[in-house]
Formats: sequence, C-alpha cells, structure tokens
Amino acid sequence: MFRNVAELVELAESKQVKIAEIMILQEMEFSGLSREQIIEKMDRNLTVMEQAVERGLKGVQSVTGLTGGDAVLLQNYIKSGKALAGNLLLDAVSKAVATNEVNAAMGMICATPTAGSAGVVPGTLFAVKEKLNPTRAEMIEFLFTSAAFGFVVANNASISGAAGGCQAEVGSASGMAAAAIVELAGGTPSQAAEAMAITLKNMLGLVCDPVAGLVEVPCVKRNAMGASNAITAADMALAGITSRIPCDEVIDAMYKIGLTMPVALRETAEGGLAATPTGRKLAKEIFGSYK
Repeated sequence: MFRNVAELVELAESKQVKIAEIMILQEMEFSGLSREQIIEKMDRNLTVMEQAVERGLKGVQSVTGLTGGDAVLLQNYIKSGKALAGNLLLDAVSKAVATNEVNAAMGMICATPTAGSAGVVPGTLFAVKEKLNPTRAEMIEFLFTSAAFGFVVANNASISGAAGGCQAEVGSASGMAAAAIVELAGGTPSQAAEAMAITLKNMLGLVCDPVAGLVEVPCVKRNAMGASNAITAADMALAGITSRIPCDEVIDAMYKIGLTMPVALRETAEGGLAATPTGRKLAKEIFGSYK
C-alpha cells in the first residue's frame, strides 16, 4: 500500500484516517490475518513493553555490571523536585533507560525496531500516557503508527547498527516514537511525518560503538537521549514547525551516510567509545582479553 512516508501520509489524508489505521490495513493485506488477530498480536507486544518498564523501574543489573539502576536514580531525582527538565521528559528518559536495562539484564523486551533501541518507543509512550490518558486501544494505535514509520525506514534504509550505525537503530526508534506521539496528541499525518524528519535529522551520523561488543554502553544512555529527542521533535511538529528537508529525503540521507560510515563504527567494537582506553579496559575485565 505504501513504500515511503509521502505515500503513507497521502493515504491517511485521502482516507481521512490515522496512520495507525493504514498500517493495520497493510498488515492485513500482507499477512492474511484478520484485524482482530493483528491487534491482538500488537496488544501482546504492548504488554511485554509495559512489563519491561515496570521491571526496570524496580531496579535491575546486567551480568557484566556495566549497566543497571539508572532508571531508579532518575525516578528518585524526579521525586526530589530538583529536576531542571520537565517531569514528563525525564519520566520518558527513565522509562526508556528502564527498558534497555532490562534488555541488558537478559530480560524480555520488544524490539522497536531493535533490541538495542527498544527503550525509546515504550519509554515515550508510558510517559505521555500520564498526560494524555489514552485508552488501551489508543496505546496500541501508537505502536502501529511507530511501526508504519519503522517499516519505511527498514525498507528504504536500515534499522541495523551493523549496517548503518546507531543512527539506524536509536535514530529510527526516536523518529518512530516522535511520529507516534504526534498522532496520539491529535496531530495530523503530515505533522507526524515532520516530527520523524526533525528527529532523524538530529541523529544523522550517530555511530554504533558498543564497549566490549555488548548492548550496554553507550546503548542504554543513547535510548535516553533518543526519548528526549523524540518528545522535543513531537512538540516542535505540533507547534507547526516543519522540516526543510522532506522526511523521505532525510531517510535516504541516513542510508547513504550509513554506507560511507567506517566499519570500525558499525557495531564491531573496534572504534569510537569501544576503542577508548577505558573501553578496552572494560572489555578485558569482562572477557579476559580484548578481541
């Protein structure tokens, strides 16, 4: 039904429906499943996300000890009343971190679009939930909206850190979340696309440089930044701000940047933060020798 963002927006506007509905219809066409079956599957994904956030906010620790407990620290900081940023923003950040800490602790998460970037979409969803009070059905629609934009990126660029760097993982997740936030807040399909473009533009060139080759450092904190980026971009789009570069062109630029990115900066743990003295030291402590 749609191959790019322009077609996605045009379909939603011409049919006068949400982007979420276009994604549901496309899933029905490609999978052969009924609407009820597709929504039920997404409902299960939402449950997994909710449980991951809840577990992470109670405090978890990875086997390596590299990550864990930061989501709790952030929640305590919010409660202290000393936070400089707004509570909604920091709540999103903490819940994004919580999800990725659960992933690092070998817990169950829902890849959105990948395990390494799994915190952004649920983190933002469960934070804006406190303000917008969506129904369960609307929360499921949030996931379909984010999925529609993720579908475009996956088919026109990449959602793999190994192929395109962290811009393809956390960058894509952030854009997906921003678009979904806009729609949940009552924005138009065009505004959702603007939010995706604004978000992704500001994460172009982000490298994938996991310390010791593990999805922990800097991955968890990048999800935090991805969540804050998504909320900021959503607010900008809802305010009427547009991207001078169309969303599909931004996605294409991300793809081309990924192709030119050195292999050392694409999930190989051979460059960037992984290659710093501390990064190498941590890898040696964990594995005994640095590969």
